[in-house]
Amino acid sequence: MSVFNIATKSLINNKTRTVLTVIGIVIGIAAVIIVMSAGESLKGLVLGQLNAFGSNLIQIEIKVPTASHTSVENAAGQAQGISITTLKLSDAEAIAKLPNIINYYAALMDSEIVSYENVTKSVTIFGVTPGYVEIGTAKVAQGRFYSPEEGNEQARVVVLGSSISSKLFGNQDPLGQEIKMGKTKFRVIGVMVSQGGGLGLNFDDMIYVPLQTLQKVVMGVDHVQMIGAVMANPSVDAQTADDIKYLLDTRHEIEDLNKEDFAITTMAEAKSMIDSIFNGITLLLIALAGISLLVGGVGIMNIMYVSVTERTFEIGLRKAVGARKNAILWQFLLEAIILTLLGGFFGIAIGVAFSYLISYIAGIFGFSWAFILPPSSIALAFGFCAGVGLVFGYYPARHAARMDPIEALRRE
Repeated sequence: MSVFNIATKSLINNKTRTVLTVIGIVIGIAAVIIVMSAGESLKGLVLGQLNAFGSNLIQIEIKVPTASHTSVENAAGQAQGISITTLKLSDAEAIAKLPNIINYYAALMDSEIVSYENVTKSVTIFGVTPGYVEIGTAKVAQGRFYSPEEGNEQARVVVLGSSISSKLFGNQDPLGQEIKMGKTKFRVIGVMVSQGGGLGLNFDDMIYVPLQTLQKVVMGVDHVQMIGAVMANPSVDAQTADDIKYLLDTRHEIEDLNKEDFAITTMAEAKSMIDSIFNGITLLLIALAGISLLVGGVGIMNIMYVSVTERTFEIGLRKAVGARKNAILWQFLLEAIILTLLGGFFGIAIGVAFSYLISYIAGIFGFSWAFILPPSSIALAFGFCAGVGLVFGYYPARHAARMDPIEALRRE
């Protein structure tokens, strides 16, 4: 009988032990597949949102002076209520006059209570200039978007996201109807095409109003939070970003560059930043998933040591009738490898199935979550399988191979 047949027969004879050992490997391998697939899918979702604006967009956002744009200090500062009011609509208009800029928008967000008849909702209000719908993929499904003249006149008009339109009006046609924002009435002139969620926001649950209306009528402010500018030639994005930086430093009278109250990001920089963030997160999650594989490997080692102990007489008998050390070594090593390969096969199958299920469920909720299975995840899974089987199976196998046949027979 071959070494492989002996190893296989031993595993079949101990079904419960084999199944429990394989489960540990299945969980670890499935976790690696799910993590890598979800990481790539989520990165694709975020990059898709960025790509919707094209590679020729430059984004200018407020930030806490002395803090880096991507720092915890900046995020925590704004979350704790530090208000940056220095970025203005006039800044956006000045940026629009730069030679490589062909279009722009300025925006401000707020949260307000909105009502129609007996329906009341807390809604994110997106005050934005009309250039927003010309730059990105946001389109109007019904009615129209407001005009620059309506923005300048601080008109009380709104365009509804598709979801908030359904929540407020149900199946009723919202065009021409009036909603209340606080105590002020606004006329509905349009409904947006469904965009889904992305970048931490659900655009379908937003209400769009002219920027100056939100500033003057609703909030009583004169600043903006972000500016988007479209370049004619995206190949000189770095130079254009420098031009915008110089312009805003001059307009804001900033002499110490460490105290800038704005941050400029090109699409190339944003994509690079997203790649770095997601790669780091994926590596961390793979490391955590790898811990379960290590636990499974230790389980295999323990099982193999128990198996060696239980089969001491068998080992001694085989060696007494002429079995060589290598044959004993390979018998037990093959058992460990078969266990890990079984775990790897079922782990990959379950991981792929769960990854597809996540994609399917995300699609139901309106997210553009593509099912992505990186080839590297399969390669990594097989690599883990081979490594765990060899490393954790070798020492029990070597222990069995080195047994003295006489001592092994005496134990029986």
